[in-house]
Amino acid sequence: MKALKATPAWQALLDERASIEARSIAGLFDDDPQRFEAFSIELDGLLLDYSKQPLTRATRDALLTLAEARDVAGQRDRMLAGESINTSEGRAALHTALRVPDGAAGWADAATTRAVASARRQMHEMADAVRTQCRTGATGEPIEHVINIGIGGSDLGPRLVLEALAPIADGPAVHFVANLDGVELERTLARCNPARTLVLVVSKSFGTAETMANAHEVMAWLRRRVPADDVLEQQVIPITANLDRVRALGLDPAAALPMWDWVGGRYSLWSAVGLAIMMGIGPAGFDALLGGAHGMDRHFAEAPPASNMPLMLGLVSVLNGTLLGRRSQAVVPYTERLGRLCAYLQQLVMESNGKSVDREGGAIEQPTAAAIWGQTGTPGQHAFFQALHQGTDIVPVDFIGVARPVAGEHGDPLELTANLFAQSQALMLGRAEAGIDAARRCPGNRPSNTLLLDSLTPARLGALIALYEHRTFVEAAIWGINAFDQFGVELGKGLARDLKPLIAGGQAADGVDGSTAGLVGCYRRWRR
Repeated sequence: MKALKATPAWQALLDERASIEARSIAGLFDDDPQRFEAFSIELDGLLLDYSKQPLTRATRDALLTLAEARDVAGQRDRMLAGESINTSEGRAALHTALRVPDGAAGWADAATTRAVASARRQMHEMADAVRTQCRTGATGEPIEHVINIGIGGSDLGPRLVLEALAPIADGPAVHFVANLDGVELERTLARCNPARTLVLVVSKSFGTAETMANAHEVMAWLRRRVPADDVLEQQVIPITANLDRVRALGLDPAAALPMWDWVGGRYSLWSAVGLAIMMGIGPAGFDALLGGAHGMDRHFAEAPPASNMPLMLGLVSVLNGTLLGRRSQAVVPYTERLGRLCAYLQQLVMESNGKSVDREGGAIEQPTAAAIWGQTGTPGQHAFFQALHQGTDIVPVDFIGVARPVAGEHGDPLELTANLFAQSQALMLGRAEAGIDAARRCPGNRPSNTLLLDSLTPARLGALIALYEHRTFVEAAIWGINAFDQFGVELGKGLARDLKPLIAGGQAADGVDGSTAGLVGCYRRWRR
């Protein structure tokens, strides 16, 4: 595929860039009384309102022409068909196959479909056995706590889902340990009765340094505290693609749940990586989560371009981040239940699309992934919203609201929703009435999307997460990059392995840069 800058459709947008930047978003509503209806998409209890973007119908048509020129639909279809679109690693990217309902027509080959169905049955059986107390700890006590040990995609997805759906969780308490610094681990073990604790060790390679260090600590804790020779066999479940390392750790490979090389970690919560979710909310809740995501998959595959929610969300992001040079994007959910969403999206978007070369290895000359940041709504209003309204940078915002929160919520939903709608309105309209002090003026004309869910259920959450997955794919397709490798992550890991013996003092700090040598020296001195 030729470079984006050489695409006539992109050049046409570049020619219009100045007029798009100068366009009054509020004025577009004056010009088109039906603007909200024309620039919003509703699907199964999820509404995307992108009418507060600097888009005319002609600009939207130009973006859709760009998507056609960049073969977004063709790339999507190749992904869904299981072709090796992860070109640098020669792999498919078949996370969508994980959420096809049993017996339904999907996009994967028969062998993949069987493997997914088999793993899902294993998950159901394990979760049911724990939740009904048929599976106990090694001394016969019921499982009351589950510790999920993983990092990155083996942590963020399940953690997001269980925090979002906590009011409907009716299984054992699920805890997450990701950080290597020991704080999460110490806090978690203090809450858990070892005889009543099940441990999930989640790592595709079963060699991730952080995960394995924490796993060794927890397994030692179980051995010390539970008087049973088979405690690890009974109370540790490996979730991995590397059975040899499971065996080397002294665990039974037959007890492991599978991971596959055609699912990247940041796309894996739908797989056995989601066993913690199923333990918490039950198999029916997990299946509803998959169902919501699958509905979004079908929509992405089948909806016409102008009413295709992931396509339009991705194109708007490219418009802001690449064409208009707005290099950060805020995500602001107006429910504390989605407080983990921003961290999840940071990995999804920035690990997928934080690339500077295209699929053929050529340099990319235009900006790719913008920085994702944010927090929940009303706390954010009293923190960084000042910069959103009056700062020198224009930061596009995704506002996310819920009409009917999950049972168990307190507070004033009308006040919360009024704040949600008011912030996007204020960003667009600004404040510049006659006679107002300059320090109080807000320039306005700042873009935002609003995503409104009718309720925060497993199905709606699954659809929301899948929407952002496909938005990320659309961006990658426009830029011509591979969204499914992450070699930048591996560089630092390799250097850390090399530096560890140096920091420990086992060798002289020769052959490293001056800054690193100085830091190592200071660390050694202070540790002594």
